[in-house]
Amino acid sequence: MYDSYRPHPLLAQVPLTVSPFINLPASVTLPYTYKSVPSTLPPSVTADPSNPDSKPRYIVSASGEHAASPEEILASCTSLEQHLKKARDDAGKAIKDWEESIIQRELAEKRRVAPGWLDREEKLLQPRRSMIPGPSGHQVQSLLDSSSADPVVSRLPSMKPRDEGEELDRAFGGLDVK
Repeated sequence: MYDSYRPHPLLAQVPLTVSPFINLPASVTLPYTYKSVPSTLPPSVTADPSNPDSKPRYIVSASGEHAASPEEILASCTSLEQHLKKARDDAGKAIKDWEESIIQRELAEKRRVAPGWLDREEKLLQPRRSMIPGPSGHQVQSLLDSSSADPVVSRLPSMKPRDEGEELDRAFGGLDVK
């Protein structure tokens, strides 16, 4: 081991020369108004003297009216992020509920048009004659299903199949095609 104050033997063999083109710096003379720097730092201007436990609020707004510490800014950003996540989740839930209500309304409409069709595995619907309870307690067939020669029933309007050709002949007259 070599002593740190002794030169290395290889470096000791290199001759040193002084260049006439290099000017060594001269000592600086200080002005009479020079004051030395104090050995201790003054108290921080960002710390609140009334509340020494609080964090220094050294991030100041452009207007100078509001100041905050980085921890306060980070906390407000975190709370904003949580609020936005909650709002996004609530909006997604509202959209899903809305879509589900549309599906339920459409299903209710389909059940109203074809009752029993969506409720059972068998998909064959068969019409039944509906019986209406009469005033005397016995059941009477519907007016649409009846074909009786009863004079009361025959005076009531009945439904008959629609014939488009006959309707056209009535509207425009017959063409007498032979």
